[in-house]
Amino acid sequence: MSDAILPRPGAVVDAAPPARRDIGLKRRYAAERRFRAYGLTAIAIGLVFLATLLWTVIGQGYTAFWQTQIRLPITFSQSVIDPKNTGGKDQQALRIANYPKLVQDALVQRLGIDPKNRADVTLATQLVSQGVRAQLGGMVMEDLSIIGTTQDVWLYANSTVDSAVKGQFDTSIPEARRPIKDKQLAWMAQLHEAGDLEQRFNTGLFTFGASSRAETAGVGVAIIGSLYMMGIVLALALPIGVAASIYLEEFAPRNRLTDFIEVNINNLAAVPSIVYGLLGLAIFVNWMGLPRSASLVGGLVLTLMTLPTIIIATRAALKAVPPSIRAAALGLGASRMQMVFHHVLPLAMPGILTGTIIGLAHALGETAPLLLIGMVAFVANYPATPMDPSTALPVQIYMWANEAERAFVERTSGAIIVLLLFLAVMNITAILLRRRFERRW
Repeated sequence: MSDAILPRPGAVVDAAPPARRDIGLKRRYAAERRFRAYGLTAIAIGLVFLATLLWTVIGQGYTAFWQTQIRLPITFSQSVIDPKNTGGKDQQALRIANYPKLVQDALVQRLGIDPKNRADVTLATQLVSQGVRAQLGGMVMEDLSIIGTTQDVWLYANSTVDSAVKGQFDTSIPEARRPIKDKQLAWMAQLHEAGDLEQRFNTGLFTFGASSRAETAGVGVAIIGSLYMMGIVLALALPIGVAASIYLEEFAPRNRLTDFIEVNINNLAAVPSIVYGLLGLAIFVNWMGLPRSASLVGGLVLTLMTLPTIIIATRAALKAVPPSIRAAALGLGASRMQMVFHHVLPLAMPGILTGTIIGLAHALGETAPLLLIGMVAFVANYPATPMDPSTALPVQIYMWANEAERAFVERTSGAIIVLLLFLAVMNITAILLRRRFERRW
């Protein structure tokens, strides 16, 4: 017998018939195809839910970036604004002047309404937002020379008018069943044909603070409050988290105490955020006496919540640095401190920055802990310092979602879009930093 057909010594001989081997291969290939199909199905389901969420939010919220405005020739009468002829020295009188009277006179003249017909005058006045007092008052405070002149001013339309222009309710139904009257629709058409009613980019969404009127409500105060809190979190959580991670990973002895600390850090990362709100309320507000609804308190609470995430991410980045880097540094005579700060930490920095940005993004979207420390206050003015009352983007969204007025629906979705853009920018930054500084060993 030829040696070519004999099995090699120690070789495993497959005694199964060829047909059975083919069946086994087909089953393995079929199982692999099923697994790939399951994975693709799971990804497709996730994408469908994500697309549905984005479609719903964007579909309801993109109109918030446009606001209906009405152009009127406003006569800044000195008899109304500065009846005592103080030359603008009486600032309080300028602020409380009867600016709605100026708008009412302009509407009567522009629409050709009989001033004695109080019903028509009232309906016409309802076309314009009640926030005209602040708008016109701000113009006068900025430039006193307009007193006694007539200026074409774009005024914010009432939220009902804005909703009607955007088609958010049917204007063809009977008058008794809709919030806007036939005369008002006729005046709106008249103004639109003359080019005095149009939708313009809503800068007020980014500059205004809290307001009970949807057309003058914005996220300006919430953005400033969120920036204050993120600054506090970054200033406290990053150095504390990195220092704790370096000690635990590079200097701490391996014993039961460090094991206990590590287990608790991992557990703290999974604690519900509302628990941190209760902790912040008990320590920072009730015990330390810090002001409620202040950005400082919110930043301290979010710092406690973000620290475990940064510590875990930093320790993972430090572990990813090859041991040969440490051995080479120590072998060349570097001290342990020099080895860590001159060699290991710079190489781990991309992972540390990525974990920090992801932790900040997580903190930016938190609402529950901020509700417990009183950041649901009605704040219309910008906070000058972190100690001043403020609110945050997710809290502002929560507050608007509870409003019954129809126009706040689009404001809520518009604020969600702004928050998603902030989160997207932070996450994209983390990805770019990772790709820019990452090294493969």
